[in-house]
Amino acid sequence: MATPLTADRLVAALRAEGCAVREVSGWRTNNRNHVGAWGPVHGVMIHHTVTGPGTDVVSLIFNGHSALPGPLSTGCITKDGVVHLTGNGRANHAGGGDPDVLAAVVNESYSSYPPPTNEHQGSTGAIDGNSRFYGWECENEGDGTDPWPRVQYVAMVKATAGICRAHGWSAKSAIGHLEWSDWKPDPRGFDMQDFRRDLAACLSLAAGVWGAAQGDEDTMPAYINLGLAEPYTLAPGVWDSIELTAEWTDETGDHATDGSVFARGPARFTGSISLRIDGLPEGCVVQARMSEFEGSEHRADHPIDEVLATGGDTFAVIPLTKRLASGRSMRVRLLNQADVPITVTSAVLTALVWKEA
Repeated sequence: MATPLTADRLVAALRAEGCAVREVSGWRTNNRNHVGAWGPVHGVMIHHTVTGPGTDVVSLIFNGHSALPGPLSTGCITKDGVVHLTGNGRANHAGGGDPDVLAAVVNESYSSYPPPTNEHQGSTGAIDGNSRFYGWECENEGDGTDPWPRVQYVAMVKATAGICRAHGWSAKSAIGHLEWSDWKPDPRGFDMQDFRRDLAACLSLAAGVWGAAQGDEDTMPAYINLGLAEPYTLAPGVWDSIELTAEWTDETGDHATDGSVFARGPARFTGSISLRIDGLPEGCVVQARMSEFEGSEHRADHPIDEVLATGGDTFAVIPLTKRLASGRSMRVRLLNQADVPITVTSAVLTALVWKEA
């Protein structure tokens, strides 16, 4: 039992574990606290999203849908291992569940599994889980065959460990939705006993150590550091790739001279791009996103980050973390939503890239 973490403490706890964290715009005030209590909290609940390719899963978890308003969890952990924070407070993820399960979690008194659940949303003996559990919605079709990439699974363990460590909880404070409600099957594709075993191993080490210690970082990453040699003008209303005209380091050799591609698949990468923008009117927005290409053909877009102008020059740091399939290349594109041209004064991209077979 504990007072819920503040937004800042949650972010700090996740980053201390080594999680790649993306703060979705507006997440700090996105909650269902107006309809019921948030806290005291007792544990972390794991879910799958039941979504397939082509779904903007992060927006779905942030906003909800016609039958269930968002947020649908504290965060969404996508297949690339990024923890997208979507809610700060009560979220519509757990619903009704079994008080015997809650007691076992509070007391951390069970063996391999909590007692069997006999309750669900609307059943006579059910109690509300939305006020009592943080929730991770984890991107997966939920059919038992959709794979859980190792980078995603490690992120799920680390994100859960961050919350448990911050509250002083053991691995027995983490349960699956199927252990809370007898109506629910999630998460499918792994066993919660195994998940708790990995979580316990993570918690037995210092924050941020688990993962690398288990051999997940099995090759040395290559380092890339690219940027702009000169400022350039960004016209309004058009998605435009950042042409990286300065190449300070590119151990992978994937960046063509004056080109916009910074990584080529098969690979996974993590890093950031730091932007400085001049001339963006105060209160206006520049959007940034990663975009996948095959050759010169645009194939896919990833979630948008928004840069809101302040007085004077505008600064932003955009996270870059993803897994890239064979034949695909990655660029960063910007959209100027102001009515006037602006100047991208500086763009500095720094990342680690792991090449895959």
